[in-house]
Amino acid sequence: MDGREDARWTRARLGRCGPALDLLTARFDRHVYAPHAHEEFTVGVTVGGLEVIDYRGGRIHSGPGSIVILEPGEMHTGGPATPDGGYAYRALYAAPALLADGTLGTGVRHFREPVLDDPELAAALLRAHTELSACPDPLEAESRLPWLLTALARRHSTARAAGDTVPGADGIARAVRDRLADELADPPSLAALATDLGLSRYQLLRAFRTTMGVPPYAWLAQHRVHRARGLLECGLRPAEVAALVGFADQAHLTRWFRRVLGVTPAAYRNSVQDRG
Repeated sequence: MDGREDARWTRARLGRCGPALDLLTARFDRHVYAPHAHEEFTVGVTVGGLEVIDYRGGRIHSGPGSIVILEPGEMHTGGPATPDGGYAYRALYAAPALLADGTLGTGVRHFREPVLDDPELAAALLRAHTELSACPDPLEAESRLPWLLTALARRHSTARAAGDTVPGADGIARAVRDRLADELADPPSLAALATDLGLSRYQLLRAFRTTMGVPPYAWLAQHRVHRARGLLECGLRPAEVAALVGFADQAHLTRWFRRVLGVTPAAYRNSVQDRG
């Protein structure tokens, strides 16, 4: 660690007008949290250093790549494990209901172990946290975070996993795809779409991912890029195009345009105009 201490909060909304979920990016050399508790699940991934946490009458340690999950209402602290050390982590704070979808039974999910070794899930949580902290798109947040929290509960909590078969998955995926395409500038929430189809959000995500091969936000982003190409070819500027097709801003458009086509929107616009 290099002596810097920083904590930055981002609020991601799960769908249009949906509930908020807070994301914390933090690094500390000396800071020690006073004993406190949260109403939500705290789900963190340690990215540097070694942290020590007083929790449930004992002390737990978390190093790089570890997932830490602290249950609602549980008092805990947090600080560097050594006087000359430091630690950095990413955390999200999730309402208990977000860990119930895709599992059987009701009530709060319980985790016997607060520190988990699951490199695949840790990497996915860290990637989603980083990208949503930079651009908290509501559909992207709703497509990614509940899915990952369901995976966390299914893999590591005492809850039993629900079945993964969704009857009529192809038709469900097509219906969701068509709604997203029709409302690309201001898409409906997945929770609202699921209610309309008589499904849980997890079932909708499962059906869509199984049929389309990608989650809803990724499909819509690629559809927006396709629409953006046509507008750029007509001579519109990237900033204008971003707003018309539903991206948060030009940077958001550029990120996805490069992912899908390998060039920036401005470079693409210039190249097609040069050919004309």
